[in-house]
Amino acid sequence: MTSDKSMACTKSVAGARKFVAAKSMACAASMAAMLLGGCRVGPKYVKPAAPAPPEFKESSPAAYSNAPSGTWQPAQPQDATLKGKWWEVFNEPELNALEDQLDINNQNIALYFQNFMAAREVVSEAKSQFYPTVAGGPNYSRSKTPAAERGSVAASTTGVTSNNYAFPLDASWAPDLWGKVRNEMHEAQYAAQVSAADLENIRLSEQAALAEYYFLLRGQDALQDVFTQTVAADQKSLDLTKALYETGMANDEAVAQAEVTLEDAQEIATGIATNRAIYEHAMATLIGKPASSFSMPVQALTTPMPAIPVGVPSQLLQRRPDIAAAERTMAQANALIGVETAAYYPNLALTGTGGVESATLGSLFSVPAMFWSIGSSASEVIFDAGLRKATVAEYTATYNADVANYRETVLTAFQQVEDYVATLRVTSQQIQQEDAAVKSAQRYLDIATSRYETGLDPYLNVVSAQTTLLNDQQTQVTLRMSEMTAAVQLVQALGGGWDVTQLPAASKVTSNAAAKQVAATP
Repeated sequence: MTSDKSMACTKSVAGARKFVAAKSMACAASMAAMLLGGCRVGPKYVKPAAPAPPEFKESSPAAYSNAPSGTWQPAQPQDATLKGKWWEVFNEPELNALEDQLDINNQNIALYFQNFMAAREVVSEAKSQFYPTVAGGPNYSRSKTPAAERGSVAASTTGVTSNNYAFPLDASWAPDLWGKVRNEMHEAQYAAQVSAADLENIRLSEQAALAEYYFLLRGQDALQDVFTQTVAADQKSLDLTKALYETGMANDEAVAQAEVTLEDAQEIATGIATNRAIYEHAMATLIGKPASSFSMPVQALTTPMPAIPVGVPSQLLQRRPDIAAAERTMAQANALIGVETAAYYPNLALTGTGGVESATLGSLFSVPAMFWSIGSSASEVIFDAGLRKATVAEYTATYNADVANYRETVLTAFQQVEDYVATLRVTSQQIQQEDAAVKSAQRYLDIATSRYETGLDPYLNVVSAQTTLLNDQQTQVTLRMSEMTAAVQLVQALGGGWDVTQLPAASKVTSNAAAKQVAATP
């Protein structure tokens, strides 16, 4: 009977121990979770709304209802988007080759890429605060104590020499109880995303600049061709006038007028080379080459205007890298509010010291040579004269300013698309009208020249007709340059071939895949 009671008691004690052990483990797990996870103070980030209209007004069917036949129109359907190497829409092999060089050799792109790489390291720096800091300080010392005074019982005439070997380790850790470190890490991740978006924005800007310079240079070649033909025609007119003067059918005034007309055309034709050289030099810099070692062959502007897919406004919010940068900047500012809010709560620090110390090297790593100590401390700001409150208010105001900047960036994006679509539509109509004007001016010059040759009209009428034709031809080329540059600017306003899915995720900005992703060519 007694034995049964003893067994029952033993089982009860064992059960009690298991219960206590289970409770202790649960308590320890809860404590660890609290220390490792903690709370995360500060406002939760919610992307602010940026309402988008259902369609772009300037690309709607109503905008083209009264437009003449042949007027430029966006590609259909309206929900189409540009992809990848957007410049290929112009079907210019030479431009394609230049753009490929730009993405590899452009130094502004290289600069922004390194800025992104630096921003990634800031994320790693923030992450390091999650872990303890451990420092070691091995040291060795050798000392000798002086000899004891004579007459002492323990007198020594030589003194004592001793060695001391030590290998201490100091560890400290501040648990992220209130999410300060997590908010700092998120802030750094969002900043890295901003840097990645800035890289894409400068890449798009440089690509667009190269395309614009390409078409402007080709426009200068077209102007040069116009003036080359004009100089040749004016030279023929001068030769004719001199011949008529020698036969008495024209006067000296007509010869002088023909000479002035020719000389003016020659002077302008010479000056065109300045703009062409400037554009050529700018292109060289964009593709990472010295201006002295780069040249473009002469080729007049003949590129037909492509139908560019404009899409709908809601897509624009996902396609513009500057909008992505502005949105990630808001998230970054919101995380900073959390960082400063954590200053209201107490800080806990855990410290520990341990190691080995011995007078002999042989016994240094023995159990008796070991020493250790652990401790903890907590601190809380009792009075700061409103510093924390002012700091949180400062970062809150910064966040609100970033919200305003984001919405302004979106509105500006909508405006730019509307501007360039309207520019292309109107410019295409002007080109049609100017083409007709050039034909009429050429007919006017032919008639004036014929009447002058037969003696019906003075040479002044020919000069007037020549000036009219030249002005119309210049306007015709200028309009073509404006049309092509507006097309490039429209593509840039649409975000090129980029979209927000190409932005590295916040949690993966430090990965090698993210670095390869932002460095890759379109």
